[in-house]
Amino acid sequence: MGMTAEQSQEFERLRAENAELRQQLVAALERIVALEAQLDQRGDPPAFVKPMRQKAASGQPRKKRAAEHNTSRKRMVPTRVERHALERCPECAYRLAGESLDYRREVIELPPPQSVEVIEHQVVKRWCPCCARWRSPQLALQGQVFGQGRIGVRVAALVSYLRTTMRLPVRQVQQYLATVHHLRLSVGEISELGHDVRQHLQGAAAELLTQVRQQPVVHQDETGWRENGANGYVWTTASDGPLAVRYYQYSPSRGSVVALGLIGGDFRGVLVSDFYAAYNRLPGRHQRCWVHLLRELHALKAEPTAGADVVTWAAAVRALYDAAQAWLTAHPGAPSQERQRQYADYYQRACTLGQQYAFSAKHPCQVLAKRLLRHQDELFQFVLQPGVPADNNLAERSLRPVVIMRKISGGTRSAEGSKTRLMLASLLGTWQARGLNPLIECLHALQLPTPAATAASP
Repeated sequence: MGMTAEQSQEFERLRAENAELRQQLVAALERIVALEAQLDQRGDPPAFVKPMRQKAASGQPRKKRAAEHNTSRKRMVPTRVERHALERCPECAYRLAGESLDYRREVIELPPPQSVEVIEHQVVKRWCPCCARWRSPQLALQGQVFGQGRIGVRVAALVSYLRTTMRLPVRQVQQYLATVHHLRLSVGEISELGHDVRQHLQGAAAELLTQVRQQPVVHQDETGWRENGANGYVWTTASDGPLAVRYYQYSPSRGSVVALGLIGGDFRGVLVSDFYAAYNRLPGRHQRCWVHLLRELHALKAEPTAGADVVTWAAAVRALYDAAQAWLTAHPGAPSQERQRQYADYYQRACTLGQQYAFSAKHPCQVLAKRLLRHQDELFQFVLQPGVPADNNLAERSLRPVVIMRKISGGTRSAEGSKTRLMLASLLGTWQARGLNPLIECLHALQLPTPAATAASP
């Protein structure tokens, strides 16, 4: 049976399309051969080309995650439970019986913004016929409000937290209180509230300084600050561990007398600091920051005029530090005698490196070589004393919030403002370093009576 005219036309169309596709296939194969030849001539593929990963055999089991990562998000303790249940079947409207929990769904939400509570204390006086006098109770609001003020300690703790930990400017604190709690305070009232908190917590701040002086390892550093348009410095004294302390103090001076006043003249621990000369006169053993030294070694090698001798010497100093860190990692529980031997070895090698160029005038390595000789007994205390770090990163991180404060506000306008900002930074920073809630701890401290109020009470 022959094809119809339409079938014949369709057949011819398909034949022509097949011939065209064959031609395209031949051209594509030729192009592939040419590209493969170019790749062979180029050699290795470029760096951005990643090799194909071999697929795992189908019979191998899938690698499981570690036990600490193989958990779901922990549910919070519900503060309210809402039950959802059907009374009748949605299809036949028959009354349902029995029940079993199908699933739970957790929704985290904030309560509606809470306005401040305005409490009016009415002191009522009553007549005593026997004494012929009016009698009224003595209003005792200690732990609730400061003196004769009207702002409670909860508001004061919140303002201190927003100003110090959250680092909000005064006007943003003012806007937050008005927006969320419908409390309108003036800028001056918010500033004065900070001074009241500082006066109430002076004893707690003084206790911090006593605690940090008793620590076996203490870090110190300083940064710039502006008070009433004049340049000054904020000094920090910090320690780590369960009794971590962050203590800040402003001074217009950058001299050693400030650092000595912070750490005390009878300090017997290890002081970690950079190579600033103000720390040279401080008592106790010293550990100088290797991060600062390594940074300057890197800058020395990056100089355009640095020769092969400079690069070799800087690499040798870096290798000495790496060797000390490697030994300490390999022997974390080494006894004291072994630590003494290793310390003596690194001490002698540092002296040798320092003597290599310390007396070579105008040599690029002379400055750092003299530094090795000047602080040769202060470079490897981290090997000799357990728990002593080789860097001053703790003090650097402790100063970071203060630096952010300075960049936001530009400093303070008075000496009282500096005392308030830095004392609150010391207290709230210490509570945060100890893993405590700074807002709650500030509230608890404000609710405690001051020593003066305790002595005055009958």
